[in-house]
This record gives sequence, structure tokens and C-alpha cells, in this order.
Amino acid sequence: MLDFRLQVFYAVAKRLNFTRAAAELFISQPAVTKHVKELEAQYKTTLFERSGNKKIELTAAGKVLLAYVEQLISVYAELEYDINLLNKEHGGILRIGASTTVAQYILPKVLALFHKKFASVNIQLLTGNTEDIEQALLAKEVEIGIIEGFSRSPQMSYEPYLRDEIVLVAASNNNKIKKDTVKPEELLNYPFLLREPGSGTREVIGIALAKHGIKLADLKMEMQLGGTESIKAYLSHSDCLAFVSVYAILKELRDNELRIIDIKGMNIERPFHFIRQHGQPSSLAELFIRFAKNQKID
Repeated sequence: MLDFRLQVFYAVAKRLNFTRAAAELFISQPAVTKHVKELEAQYKTTLFERSGNKKIELTAAGKVLLAYVEQLISVYAELEYDINLLNKEHGGILRIGASTTVAQYILPKVLALFHKKFASVNIQLLTGNTEDIEQALLAKEVEIGIIEGFSRSPQMSYEPYLRDEIVLVAASNNNKIKKDTVKPEELLNYPFLLREPGSGTREVIGIALAKHGIKLADLKMEMQLGGTESIKAYLSHSDCLAFVSVYAILKELRDNELRIIDIKGMNIERPFHFIRQHGQPSSLAELFIRFAKNQKID
């Protein structure tokens, strides 16, 4: 159990407000002040300083302590997780929904490792685009979803999973583009393959292009395809360009079948999130989310 004084410090450091920290911890504001002063006396330094309008900020020492407290919280959480694994038998059915990119390129390894450790858990995987998975969650067809993109629904809670990069790719033997870097406006000169409406990938691309004054409708769309595998196969027989997740083309890059073309001043990143309906999550859902976060994806 984390020392209560450190818990108090953490609450103040995250809120930068003694009153809110006190309410969160169900103690009085003078008690919060007392615990912080005890820590400052212990470490012989000041952890917070007041700026204008009665706001507080972390000192350099406070920032160092915060970093260590966050590490301690993570270690205690891992300890509790591992002890609970020893004391519980996990079994039953867990229904997971995953958007296409996640289902094809992220989850297979995670699911295989999860099954080795928890063979009595039966996982049922539903795949679709981000919009499909959100609807499946609301219809209670799945307990948790893993989606891409930036959309937010007030009916769901979002928990960060991974960060992905969307890259511009072409076949290595593409005859229409030989250079390795293009300007954003040059994208209008090439034929494109795009994902279908409702795709998280398409949403992220549209947002990134809009920052450079380009609409998806401005691109020369040669064809709209419903999945990354279809896009990759089409690219190998055409001079088109496409935006895809870097996770989806690791093999093709190693085999020199596809190449990445950099876009000057444009870096397209997106988050993958676990999504759940608000309320008490199932223990199996919690177990899977925790397990997935601890796996290295390569």
C-alpha cells in the first residue's frame, strides 16, 4: 500500500489544487497541507510553489517526486495484479470488438499469448470498422472494444492502449513517384486508394489533411476498399498511393514490397483506445485490458 502522505502529494500534484485533493481523498484541507509539509520536512525541500491568482505549481523537486510516485503506483498495481492472478481461477466468455487494423495486426499475438496463460477463457472476437464496434458495444454485443481514431461518445469510457502512425505508402516499383518526400499539395497529383466511410483510419487522415487545407474529396480516388489487406494487394499491381498503419506493413517493408513516402511537415499519429460502456466492468474485461497493455507489439 502506497504511503498515505505520497497519496496526498499525488492527488495535489495531479490537481494542482489543495481543495480538490482534499475532496478526492475525503479528508480536510488542513490535513492535506499537514501531509505535504511533513513530506517537505522529510526531504528538506519545497514541493509546491504559489504563482499568481493563488495557483500552485510543482517545484523541480516536486516534479522529481511525482515521477517516482507514478512509478511506485505502477509497481503496486502490478503487484496487486500478479497476486490476484495467483488467487483466482479465470474462466468464461469474453466478447471483444476490434476495428480492422487492430484485429488484423495487433490482436493476433496478444490473443495467442493470452490463451496460453488463461486457457479457460473463451474469447469471441467481432471485427468491423470503428463505427461498427461502437455500435456493437452500445448494443451489448461485446463487453469491450478496441478502436482507432479520435471520435468520442458520451455513452462510452475511453482508455488509452497504443499509439499508431499512419504512413503514406506506394509499391516499391511504383512508376509514378520515385522521390522519398513530397509536399502536402503534391498529394493532389497522384491516384489514391482510400478506406470506406466509418473507418477510423479514414477519419484520422481527413483530420491531418484538413490542417494543410486539403479535403479527402480533393484527392484523386482511384478506388475505395474495405480493408488494409485489399489496399496492400492492390498497391502491388498499381501506381496508386495509400495511407495505412505502420503496423500493417512491417513485413512488406522488410521484404521491400512497399516503401514509405514522407510528407513534409505532416506526421499522422492516432491513438488506439479500449472502449467500454460506463458502469462496473467485468473482471474478465479488466484482466484482458491489463494483460494486453503489458505485451510488446512488434
